[in-house]
Amino acid sequence: MGCMVSRLAAKFAFFPPSPATYQVKKRDDGRLVAVSSSMPIPLADDSSLDVLLIDTKRGNKIVAFYLRNPYARLTLLYSHGNAADLGQLYDLFVQLKVNLRVNLMGYDYSGYGASTGKPSESNTYADIEAVYECLETEYGVSQEDLILYGQSVGSGPTLHLAAQLPRLRGVVLHSAILSGLRVLCHVKFTLCFDIYKNVNKIRKVKCPVLVIHGTEDDVVNWLHGNGLWKMAREPYEPLWIKGGGHCNLEIYPDYIRHLCRFIQEMENITTATRLKKIRESLGLHKRSNTSTAISTKWCCRIKLRRPKCPACWKPSCPKCCCRPKCPKCCWRPKCPKCCWRPKCLKCCWRPKCPKCCWRPRCPKCCWRPKCTKCFWRPKCPECSRPSCIKCFSWRCFVGACCGSEEKQNG
Repeated sequence: MGCMVSRLAAKFAFFPPSPATYQVKKRDDGRLVAVSSSMPIPLADDSSLDVLLIDTKRGNKIVAFYLRNPYARLTLLYSHGNAADLGQLYDLFVQLKVNLRVNLMGYDYSGYGASTGKPSESNTYADIEAVYECLETEYGVSQEDLILYGQSVGSGPTLHLAAQLPRLRGVVLHSAILSGLRVLCHVKFTLCFDIYKNVNKIRKVKCPVLVIHGTEDDVVNWLHGNGLWKMAREPYEPLWIKGGGHCNLEIYPDYIRHLCRFIQEMENITTATRLKKIRESLGLHKRSNTSTAISTKWCCRIKLRRPKCPACWKPSCPKCCCRPKCPKCCWRPKCPKCCWRPKCLKCCWRPKCPKCCWRPRCPKCCWRPKCTKCFWRPKCPECSRPSCIKCFSWRCFVGACCGSEEKQNG
């Protein structure tokens, strides 16, 4: 039942132009060109344009236009709306390539233009994944230099791919939808047969998100764009175009002006800036050199809970937080005089060697007092002398006195 409803929803979601506004032909030299009678596309004279046929994992062949800009630093992957194809969008692509100073990749969904197959939600996901793989393999574009652009229904595959790319440079949502069902019924819940559940995927996007929406959009209400902007993890300053509809936002001057500013800021983002934002989103802060910044509940070096003494329930010393703790009872021993105790009173645990981190064993279980690497022996806390070389025992902790032992040996 859910599958039937999903197919029915797809019929209302996709309106490919019929007939297609262009055709793809192969020249004698093997290069693909797009031909249109109604709106001429100067492919033969435009060396900056590549016409591609890309295979998807669902067995379809989709058409893509790649427009180069020699001064570009970033690449824009454009997913168009539900009632257009590449032939109608070519002029817009040229303007965006020049004004934004980007390389631009646009593609037709399965069943659109000269692409094979039928339009569906799953096919559009496979389409954008195939185009991204083509950008990686054929043009060497990494996700760090990629901005995803989704218009209307194109916001679905855009957020689908953006949720899978953690190092993406940015995302632009143009007249985007919360979900397919919410466009028709204005509901506040998600059903299993709903399509393009962007409301669930926007939270997984880890890069800046720019939302552009018209306040007078009679197809996709402005509340869709506002909801996506509020749910974004890293929202960029949105653009609400007063009086803008669903398909005419490009004619407003604020559209290209705001989009140019977004692209420029994305170009200026460095790796250090991105890492800083990731730390802030994860709640990590820089280390502080002052002891006043150290909380009594957290360690000074790593954000881990300090173990407390089971007798007094006091935390360990807040100055260094580096004292060894007992591996059995997880208690950091603390002397009231010097903030240091060489062993745990419960299990006879002793600290490691300060040079090679070798820990001597307990005297009750064949403890060996010296390190085999550096010949270090623990000293008596009373006389500061090493333990007896003859019996290899730590007299002061076993119970014998160092003075009496010397008399016996003498």
